[in-house]
Amino acid sequence: MPCVLFAGLSAVFNYLIFHFMPDLYFYNSYTRQKEKFEPITPGYAGLYVCGPTVSGESHMGHARPYITFDVVQRYLKHLGYKVRYVRNITDAGHFEEEGREAVDKVNEKAKLEKMEPMELVHKYTMLYRQGMKLFNCEDPAIEPTATGHIIEQISMIETIIEKGYAYEVNGSVYFDVNKYAASYPYGKLSGRVLEDQLETTRELDGQEEKRDKADFALWKSAPPQHIMRWKSPWGEGFPGWHIECSAMSSKYLGETFDIHGGGMDLQFPHHESEIAQSTIAHGHPPVRYWMHNNMITINGKKMGKSYNNQIKLSELFSGNHPMLQQAYHPMVIRFYILQTHYRSTLDFSNEALQASERAFRRLWEAYELLNKLPATAGETAADSELDAKVAQWCRECEEFMCDDFNTAKVLANLFELAPVINGIKGGQVSGKALSATTVALMKDTFHVFLEEILGMQAMQAQQTDKLDKALSLLIEIRSDAKKRKDFATSDQIRNKLASAGIMLKDEKDGTVSYTVE
Repeated sequence: MPCVLFAGLSAVFNYLIFHFMPDLYFYNSYTRQKEKFEPITPGYAGLYVCGPTVSGESHMGHARPYITFDVVQRYLKHLGYKVRYVRNITDAGHFEEEGREAVDKVNEKAKLEKMEPMELVHKYTMLYRQGMKLFNCEDPAIEPTATGHIIEQISMIETIIEKGYAYEVNGSVYFDVNKYAASYPYGKLSGRVLEDQLETTRELDGQEEKRDKADFALWKSAPPQHIMRWKSPWGEGFPGWHIECSAMSSKYLGETFDIHGGGMDLQFPHHESEIAQSTIAHGHPPVRYWMHNNMITINGKKMGKSYNNQIKLSELFSGNHPMLQQAYHPMVIRFYILQTHYRSTLDFSNEALQASERAFRRLWEAYELLNKLPATAGETAADSELDAKVAQWCRECEEFMCDDFNTAKVLANLFELAPVINGIKGGQVSGKALSATTVALMKDTFHVFLEEILGMQAMQAQQTDKLDKALSLLIEIRSDAKKRKDFATSDQIRNKLASAGIMLKDEKDGTVSYTVE
């Protein structure tokens, strides 16, 4: 009887929470319009975001999607949803450019750095996670790896073959795009017409295996020199890029889930291929809402490894890059990204980052002043017009977030409040101008939106340069000790640094360091 009663109360509680949530609208990339968010299960939200390919260090372009969707999950939680946020790690990577053959990036980079693939993966996964912590991004609920889900990927491929939408050639398996496009709206997400895609597809190795140039690999036969390989019904090989996310998202969020996020550059071919293979495997589309953030650009060109214009996160934080005039605190980067709506382009410049640093300092100083203000006496305001404006600016923050997660407008309203706070402190605005209720509302608004939802933190004083110099000195001393065959000293330095969370890795070009938690 108590269990039945508890279940009943729980159902009532969930009903009340769900029905008193404000309506959330955001842009669905698939339908190209703003839609009201109606989750599959009331009160719960499933979110999948494509994570990094850990074949190298994450760069500034990677920061935008992970900060964007960190805010999305934070706001969903704020509204009362129980969120399952899944963000994968692609540790058997493939070229992510349209038209490139499925060559394993991890495999190739491991050869270049003279490391085992999983050693390389561990190194760059730790660096990536460290970057996310510095950005104050909350951990996802589940962080699955591609290599940890080979069985699920093989099973999904077998299902697609059984249904007649994939074929095997010389140990590789390809998805039949033309057959799919005859019955399903292939290209709807990206807005690409299949005939146009065929005209722009490059001639590549292995194209002769395919029935059509548009077909994409679900599984690739591994040549003898390929390190990362797994047994499959079609011989030893490795999975295609797209099948990884379909297998992992359906395993942890179900065959149909609420939100799939990622950068706009993933719409084609990655997300378009995900939709196609998942639709065939499960018999229905996999996702209710697709969300895509726009790119960070440099001189109008997308920032990315393939364009050789990326700025690594460690370079951002240290200022050690030719394009950087100074080091930038992780909170400055986060603030810079959130000052622009996630669907707008964001062009990199030192001037923009420096302006963001100044703006964030002003806003955070106002927040600190606000927390020191005593509540005004009485329930009425001496300046009713100002009191009403302040209350409106506070209330609008919720409206802006419910309208396509508009962090830019939220920050704009917080900046409207800053002069009022500074005015009260400086005496230009009477301490009794605002009612006690409005002052409390303002404090709550700053705490909830600036800290809890936008995820901003006070900037701690950085000592990056001094610490880097000290670390370089220790690495130099260790190198000299190794040359003298003083391995006791060499090992002691390495082990002491490791105990402090700083790992050293000897590579062909010297010793590199990276931090772990």
